[in-house]
Amino acid sequence: MGYFSSMSFDSAIMEPLGQQLRRQRRRLGLTLDDLAARAGISKPYLSLIENSRVPNPPSDEKLKRLEETLGFGEGELLAQAHLHRTPRDVRAVLGRLLDGKNSGDGKPGKRMAGSLSAKNLSVGDLSAVALSGALREMASQEAKGNGGAVMGNAVPVINQKPDQYVGCPEICDKEAFAARVQGDSMVPRYRQGDIVIFAPSLPARDGDDCFVKFADGRTTFKRIFFEVDGEGRAPVVRLQPRNERYRPKVVKNEEVSGMYRAVFRYQRVDGD
Repeated sequence: MGYFSSMSFDSAIMEPLGQQLRRQRRRLGLTLDDLAARAGISKPYLSLIENSRVPNPPSDEKLKRLEETLGFGEGELLAQAHLHRTPRDVRAVLGRLLDGKNSGDGKPGKRMAGSLSAKNLSVGDLSAVALSGALREMASQEAKGNGGAVMGNAVPVINQKPDQYVGCPEICDKEAFAARVQGDSMVPRYRQGDIVIFAPSLPARDGDDCFVKFADGRTTFKRIFFEVDGEGRAPVVRLQPRNERYRPKVVKNEEVSGMYRAVFRYQRVDGD
């Protein structure tokens, strides 16, 4: 039985993969220790998956092991993971096609209606279609036709080479970006290897953890506080590390060209 035969497209997309894994594990009466032993995946990593604290779905190999261990149909978790990696605008177009809501007016959706009907799509087809350039182009054309911009939930990691993207369904800021934490100045809340997502559309507030960009091009990640200098006249920004071993730094407002609030964090799990 295909994954989408018992669940609507929208509900399947919106429910986090980790929640599905937890529900099925509990239905089978398995503890995290049991699942870790049977699937050959570490318990800490499984816990982070169930709590949606990893930047991307697990590898296809791990997903296949989880499918077998938890009794999912072949390819169910793979399709779900692939669709979660797909930008929200593309998913919306696919959902409308599956719901049979094509307008029949000759637009791109009409040309693909025959091959995208809910009747003849398999789980594998769903993954392939959702990730296809053709569907992305459809989403783009539809957005332009409605006078809107194409919005997605793939966030670029700016200090990672080669270029890398992480999925974040909760983010809707088209200017959002992510950065991998370097060093230990922000422990214990953040540690090296964590990926933090920042939202430029949100105002930076006193006490926020922010990606700070200086006028000379340098950057840092610190907790910010808005203050005045020792004479009580000029506004300054105090850059406060969370690690008590490091001293804060106070800079003039004009030295800072941007402060972007941290809104989401993916923790690194060593060995997984």
